Amino acid sequence: MAQCPRDCGVVVAGRALATLCYAFTQNHGVFIMRLGVLFLSLTALCLAAPLASAETPASIIGLTEKVADWQLSHIGAPVPHQRKETFAPRDWVMGAFYVGLTALADQDPRYTAAVLQAGEAQGWQLGDQLYHADSHIIGQSWIWAYEKTHDAKMIAPVRARFDAVLASPPSTSLQFADPVTGKELPCQSRWCWCDALFMAPPAWFALSRATGDERYAVYADSEYAATIKLLFSEEDGLVYRDSRFLGKPHGERIFWSRGNGWVYAGLARLLDILPAKAPERQRYVDLFRKMSVALVKLQKADGYWSGSLLDPTPDTTAETSGTGFFTYGLAYGVAHGLLTEPKYRQAAERGWAALAKAVDSDGRLGYVQPIGFAPDQVTKEDTQPFGVGAFLLAGTAMAAMEQKN
Repeated sequence: MAQCPRDCGVVVAGRALATLCYAFTQNHGVFIMRLGVLFLSLTALCLAAPLASAETPASIIGLTEKVADWQLSHIGAPVPHQRKETFAPRDWVMGAFYVGLTALADQDPRYTAAVLQAGEAQGWQLGDQLYHADSHIIGQSWIWAYEKTHDAKMIAPVRARFDAVLASPPSTSLQFADPVTGKELPCQSRWCWCDALFMAPPAWFALSRATGDERYAVYADSEYAATIKLLFSEEDGLVYRDSRFLGKPHGERIFWSRGNGWVYAGLARLLDILPAKAPERQRYVDLFRKMSVALVKLQKADGYWSGSLLDPTPDTTAETSGTGFFTYGLAYGVAHGLLTEPKYRQAAERGWAALAKAVDSDGRLGYVQPIGFAPDQVTKEDTQPFGVGAFLLAGTAMAAMEQKN
């Protein structure tokens, strides 16, 4: 937790003490006035001074590795609310975990080996669905492996898949369901739900960077813009999960924590991929900052974000997947100079402290809301690989932020 540096209290108070004592002996009214001025000055100095965290980069990485090691040793082990996609090696749940593992791999070659082993075992293939974003996420890790090794076989299947999409781009509506009947529509060949903005766009932009082929970036940028135009609320600075959540009666607005976490973390990943002079970069920076403004206001006093972001209840249960993604994005933004006000660093540090409390002694991360598409119940026993992926992203970004502190 950030706190005011010791010099803030010692130097300023020491210099003012003599003046206060003299004022007290001369005039009580002057004393009270100067005491008030001193209090306000100390408060302002503490807020403006560089913040010192109780955490160190080494301690943050240590806990992050502990959580990663637990998950690596429990791949395939039963988890609460398990589904067929939970441990599917090329689907989104494990895909999100491997995204986090690639971030940690820069700290320890053991994790690089784990990603390479997974890629070799899967033949560097993507998921089974041609267009679906959930089938594209694992490509982020395969492209990362290619950029480490420059072995063309690692991106050949990704490139073939994306070329097939470009050859026959989908043109379906982004409406998730019929507004009258509620029946789901076949929109998921495009990015018609907010989770998709974490799953697919970073892979498309990363492939463009890796190959120098701008077609992948152009396609991703166009599809991303269409999704944001539909789902982003300028009023709230948040993103609806899909079109089913738009236009609710009586002014009801539901913004799912993990859904917005997918978008916010995905933005951080895009900003890490896009060149500084990319013409589209500023739009992503602007969106990232708008969400940042909204998110710091919604963080609870205990450091977590509620499963439903606008839930006014102060004592909602801890939830670590949304909190993990938000902490990652905030820490990334601070470390890279995108978020400069002290409130963003403070929010990241509170988020990390909350996440750390959700880790058992053996490294198991709890309070991960199960697979779903809206705010839902969560318990300490709930864990999922995608929640661990969010934790790994948060931990590596926090270490980088504190390193630059």
